Amino acid sequence: MSSTRVLVVDDSATMRALIRHALEADPRIEIVGEAADPMQARQAIKVLDPDVVTLDIEMPGMNGLEFLDKIMRLRPTPVIMVSTLTQPGQAATIEALRLGAFECVPKPSAAGGRDTFALLPALVHEAKRARNQIAGSRDRQISAPQTAQTAWPDLIGIGSSTGGVEVLIALLAQFPANTPPVMIVQHLPASFTASFAARLDRASPAKVVEARSGEPVLPGHVYLAPGGRHLSVRRSGTKLIASLSDEDTVQGHRPSVDVLFHSIAKTCEGRVTGAILTGMGRDGADGLLAMRRKGFRTLAQDEATSLVYGMPRVAWEIGAAEKRVPIGGMAKAIFN
Repeated sequence: MSSTRVLVVDDSATMRALIRHALEADPRIEIVGEAADPMQARQAIKVLDPDVVTLDIEMPGMNGLEFLDKIMRLRPTPVIMVSTLTQPGQAATIEALRLGAFECVPKPSAAGGRDTFALLPALVHEAKRARNQIAGSRDRQISAPQTAQTAWPDLIGIGSSTGGVEVLIALLAQFPANTPPVMIVQHLPASFTASFAARLDRASPAKVVEARSGEPVLPGHVYLAPGGRHLSVRRSGTKLIASLSDEDTVQGHRPSVDVLFHSIAKTCEGRVTGAILTGMGRDGADGLLAMRRKGFRTLAQDEATSLVYGMPRVAWEIGAAEKRVPIGGMAKAIFN
């Protein structure tokens, strides 16, 4: 396997050293350069042509979001944002993911940041593998559902991870205001999900909220699993109720797509659709298989349009997904 070549961009020499230390723990990663500001970084990208760039959000001259936007428009390259978990940083992180950042990780000064830095080498390798798919990611269009309302599912469950932020924003923008209830697990740190729910709410005609334990699951609403808590559905009489828990991680995740999908398979009847979108690993595949065995509709994003073809690949290979769908046709497929 060829080495993964990384450019580290941060105005702090200390932070650049920490990132270098974390990445050089993997002998397959080569730090080809460092830059202290976007101007240096722009020249370094032209000269060095790195596989992956790590990028700070707050830098002198031009902030990281402006620079990220330029990178993705002019020279698409996988970018891992390295940000803090401060309140202002939450909205900035969601915007970075929308602009096309491969992933965001917290700096070690923030709670949990040191643990997250341990994931940097794996993220860098995944980002390199996704490089050929990033260039087209900004041009993807989501088709609005054209089917009659009588054909809609009674409940929709969606799971996604790396690359899912941008896809979910575009996908939910095509959901009608009177959508059937939608329950979503997107792997994000706990401090990001409130901001992301608000961002989705601005993009979608339906009402998007962070799920709260004990609240009814209603039409016209989209429920996003809070970071750090499993989301599931239970029944109370004739009503479906959202439930949150702090139980152990599943497939290394909390929230877990598997937890949501297994609960849907166990609890729900009638017309239900489950969809697994872009993401690393296999979370959600087993739960989607349980949904298919229950007779529910099950979909997986196809390889060509997945930023990371991990979760949907496993779902397809084990027979959990009955159909692979390009992201441009996912809304229509969900509502068929």
